[in-house]
Amino acid sequence: MDSPPGHPAILRILAPNPSPMTLEGTNTYVVGAAPAWVIDPGPDDPAHIAAIEDAASSRGGIAGVLLTHSHADHTAAVEALGAPLVWGRVDERDETTLQPDATAVAPASDAIQEVGPFRVVPTPGHSADHVCFVWEDVCFCGDLVLGRGSSIVLPAAWGGSLALYLRSLERVRELGCSLLAPGHGPWITDPESKLAEYREHRLARERALLAELDAGERSRERLLDRVWGDVPADLRVAAALTMQAHFEKLAAEGRLPDDLRD
Repeated sequence: MDSPPGHPAILRILAPNPSPMTLEGTNTYVVGAAPAWVIDPGPDDPAHIAAIEDAASSRGGIAGVLLTHSHADHTAAVEALGAPLVWGRVDERDETTLQPDATAVAPASDAIQEVGPFRVVPTPGHSADHVCFVWEDVCFCGDLVLGRGSSIVLPAAWGGSLALYLRSLERVRELGCSLLAPGHGPWITDPESKLAEYREHRLARERALLAELDAGERSRERLLDRVWGDVPADLRVAAALTMQAHFEKLAAEGRLPDDLRD
């Protein structure tokens, strides 16, 4: 359990669910006091839930639970925690299985809303229902940006969109926050640089993909090997899904050949 420099009202509790997708585990945040708020309670793990309850009880209990998005590694503890869910929905599926999701729904409005002391900023792309929570000058950014590495951008059948994801990166940049508190990985103390890095990472993949397509490559497997060849084997399925999100963006822009093959 720790707090970022200069923000003692924020406690981060690391969930014991490490994996290639979740890095060291899911970051759960206990924010404020009298009472506190919980962001992304994480997996349904008794020890983790007890740690959340202990942290919150020292701050006057839990006013409510907020979810950046519905993936289970962020939401599975909601029922066991027993506190009011004031933003978001729970997805019972294990995100690491990377199953299609026909249930994720984007917020009805793209407008910034307020819940308790937070501004709720719709940031779809990683998932349809993804939002960020802004408290003072801190943005709790879920899986939009991770503390290290890159975040998966899922295709439409999984509720994702690369075009929306890129717009969401820009929207968070425009907020001008001084700290990003990600769903996985360490604190991000230079948001402007990290958001620019993420945007360029996606655009660099797109340029490399277009170069291969322009050279005549049409095999999905070979495109994955050549453009995402640096991705570890245990993240290859995630890379293939992100490649599909790239295909969908290019198709919408009229830049995708119609003769791709497996």
